[in-house]
Parts: sequence; structure tokens; C-alpha cells
Amino acid sequence: MEQAMHQSHGIGYAEYNQKLEERIRVEQERDKEYVKSNNMVDELQRQVHGG
Repeated sequence: MEQAMHQSHGIGYAEYNQKLEERIRVEQERDKEYVKSNNMVDELQRQVHGG
């Protein structure tokens, strides 16, 4: 899991836990990815259902 965190966000858990600014940056990235994913799902559902 440490490796996945580092690959996804360029930071390990130890550094993530120690640096507030890095945590904020990582969480902002996660939020953007969450919104992007939801938008993709919504668009696919509209295409499938003809809406």
C-alpha cells in the first residue's frame, strides 16, 4: 500500500502523516480524481440510457 501511495501521489505514508501541506495536496488530488470518476460514470450512464 505504501508503494501505491507513493506511485499515485509521489509521497509515502510517513511523510504524508508528518506534513500537513502534503496531506492537503494529496487530499485535493483525491477529490479531483473522485469528481472526475463520478463525471465519467454519469456520462456513461447518460449514453447507455439515452439521456
